[in-house]
Amino acid sequence: MTTTLATPAPRRTIAQLLAPTTGDEPPRSLAPRRRARIITVVVLTVTLLYFLFPIFWVIIASSKSNADLIASNSLWFADIQYAQNYEKLISWTQGHFWRWVANSVLYSGAAGVIGTLISVSAGYSLAKFRYRGRGLATGVIMAGLLMPVALLTIPLYVVFNGIELTNTIWAIIIPSCVSPFGVFLGRIYAQTSVPTELMEAARLDGASELRIFATIVLRLLAPAMVTIFLFIFVATWNNFLLPLMMISSPELKPVTLGLYGMMSYFAPQKGAVMMGALLGVLPVIVLFLGLQRYWQAGLAAGAVKS
Repeated sequence: MTTTLATPAPRRTIAQLLAPTTGDEPPRSLAPRRRARIITVVVLTVTLLYFLFPIFWVIIASSKSNADLIASNSLWFADIQYAQNYEKLISWTQGHFWRWVANSVLYSGAAGVIGTLISVSAGYSLAKFRYRGRGLATGVIMAGLLMPVALLTIPLYVVFNGIELTNTIWAIIIPSCVSPFGVFLGRIYAQTSVPTELMEAARLDGASELRIFATIVLRLLAPAMVTIFLFIFVATWNNFLLPLMMISSPELKPVTLGLYGMMSYFAPQKGAVMMGALLGVLPVIVLFLGLQRYWQAGLAAGAVKS
């Protein structure tokens, strides 16, 4: 009679113990508890409803007349009047509504592109180069983050009026390109996403600083640039006080200023105004949904120290 010894099970490494069990699930040792998952889902659902509720309310309100807005349930449809409110919107704005939307897209898009390039260039310079006055420049930028934008509106008007640029598109685009917050983000991203060793290797290969920035740095900072672009785009789109001070021609108004003029009328058609607000925000929603993937990657790049 022969006795066989049981073969001991092979020892598993720490990496194997922490490896995911199936699919994309996290390792069992790192997986959150069931209660934590339920709480997370509930909190995220409530947050989603909180942010979607204003859009839902605007969709409901834009279908009603002034009388229905007062008499009917504010959270559900009454006599649907989308077509009538749209006709009132176009009639009151004298056909300028879609031009106002196009103006907002032009102002925000131009300011976003130019401001992003300026912010990334300045942030890259502050992060990767050492020169006299660098600390002072950083302090001035940080101080600019603490200064309210409304405080600069009247000085900006005086300056632009002196150089005869008021009531032009440049009176909106040029001030909106300056973003201390964008420079700050560009500096943080450049510190964490651009390896110094890569820049030194490019210099050893004979690449100029401009070529390094254009062919290497901008590619590494692409997700960060999307994030900065969205911040500047939304800030310019929502800016009301600057266009109010600078623009007097109806053809140059952004959609925010145009809808304000509609509400300041002594008997505004509120359903038509809600229709304008709903149509006016669609480009921003489309932009966020289209750039969501790059925006999330940019936020993650700025949050991780390499």
